[in-house]
Amino acid sequence: MCKGLASLPTCCLERAKELKARLGSVLQIPNWNLSCCKIGKNKPTLEECLRWKESFEKLLSSKYGLYAFTAFLMSEFSEENIAFYFACEEYKHIKCPAKLATKAKKIYDEFIGSEAPREINIDHETRDITKANMLAPTHSCFDMAQHKIYMLMAKDCYPRFLRSPAYRDLVCQAKPSTKSKTVNHSK
Repeated sequence: MCKGLASLPTCCLERAKELKARLGSVLQIPNWNLSCCKIGKNKPTLEECLRWKESFEKLLSSKYGLYAFTAFLMSEFSEENIAFYFACEEYKHIKCPAKLATKAKKIYDEFIGSEAPREINIDHETRDITKANMLAPTHSCFDMAQHKIYMLMAKDCYPRFLRSPAYRDLVCQAKPSTKSKTVNHSK
């Protein structure tokens, strides 16, 4: 440790570690911003952007919707929620039982443990049940925590995203789809 850091109180060093962990995740994914949704020919259409308002699931199932929502969460310093959700989705698809325990520990240590660098906001009961599930990890050991985070995003983050200037700007800049629509004019 350098001399300057050694003279700081422990609480300051802990806070610096926490900020480093948060900023590290931002710096590791440089393209997770709204500009990635606007670059090139493959930007979302107006129809796609408007479909995101229909349901949270439609937002997550859209590549650009997911990019835009993640960028929004990063701007609010809560990107750990979407990262945890998709880490759990990936975990459920592990085929080799021998890899379950290793991956489960990695997810737990990153998002749920008491010193987790990207700790998610779940209640103590859910945390305790998930910790107990870690004794014999299964494909469903994170289901309760994942559901809580999904509901948090759907009920809290998603509505804020739809009201955000970033989403409104994206809708304003989006172009209607180029699919030609035939209109039947009957006289």
